[in-house]
Amino acid sequence: MHFPTRSVLSGVLTAALLAAGATACTYRNAPAPAGQASAARHTGAGAELVDGAGTRIALVPGGAHPYFQPWKTAGAAAQKTYKLGAVTFDETAEWDQQKQNNLLSTLAARGYNAFGIFGVSPTDINTTFADLKSQGFPVASLGSCPAGSTDEADFCLSTNVELAAYKAAKAAITAMGGKGTLVHLTGNNVDANTQLRIKGVARAVKESGGKVGLLQTVTDIDTDLGTAQKAVSDLMAAKGGRITGIVATAYNPAVAAADAVKSSGSKAKVIAIDDDAKILSGIRQGTVTATVVQNPVGQAEIGTWALALLQTKQCTVRDPGVEVDSGSFVVTKANVADYDTARQARTAQLRTEFADRYLSCG
Repeated sequence: MHFPTRSVLSGVLTAALLAAGATACTYRNAPAPAGQASAARHTGAGAELVDGAGTRIALVPGGAHPYFQPWKTAGAAAQKTYKLGAVTFDETAEWDQQKQNNLLSTLAARGYNAFGIFGVSPTDINTTFADLKSQGFPVASLGSCPAGSTDEADFCLSTNVELAAYKAAKAAITAMGGKGTLVHLTGNNVDANTQLRIKGVARAVKESGGKVGLLQTVTDIDTDLGTAQKAVSDLMAAKGGRITGIVATAYNPAVAAADAVKSSGSKAKVIAIDDDAKILSGIRQGTVTATVVQNPVGQAEIGTWALALLQTKQCTVRDPGVEVDSGSFVVTKANVADYDTARQARTAQLRTEFADRYLSCG
């Protein structure tokens, strides 16, 4: 499963993370922001939805996972805000691409005419996107982009997972005092997103100049919380005394790591992902050093709005298949009370970017 996975430690970390955000990963199709001011003013002119009453949008995750729950409320809110005909949230009980395809066909038969999809299979989802597009439906790849260099969806709005993992590892290394032994806990090894996360962590470790060693990368433990808890428990029993930092870039391993460190009394610095209540409580109590949160609300809100503009044919995508980073944010004890402000600001910024850069309207 390719879960997208769901203030600052010091002045030094602040600078490091700002630098990372400015220089790390550029999405392959994203138009350059500089030097486009006049064009931006022109293309953004028509990006106000005139009449969305006939637009029926389906937001469809690959399967059940806590990360997607904010899509429900964000989609419902977007329906009211933009006066859309309907916005539904639907998912299959299992992470199976064929079952997701069947669900999408059912939704289309029920009159839904635009789709925001988190594909089960990053290598096969383009076939699904192309099929929907051939029927005249606008499609957004939300929360995860297809593997490889091609995206058959109109656009992808997702976390830049390599950058998010890099931020998490940099935060861990700073909390470790710049030296020690790090462990990386993550998701399905064959998933393209997992490989990007591994790459992001490895880059941060390499930048330590040999002062930080990566003891182990533990994959395939995000199936459920029980699987993650057993894996982390076994890891701590076998190697806990050597571990000075844990970076978890998948949801269930993050929760399991927080619980394990708290119960064992380990001094390992834990950097988690997403804003599960246990993670935020751990940050307040000091058992979790930081977490990197994503922006599922922004994905659903901006994705729904942009899909409506495409479905009504008010706008087209300037660069079909463009990949846009929905944002990732480091949360520590210093900003745990108000971190959502930065996330809301990124969502507002996304709306401007789509209107000015990614869509051609009017």
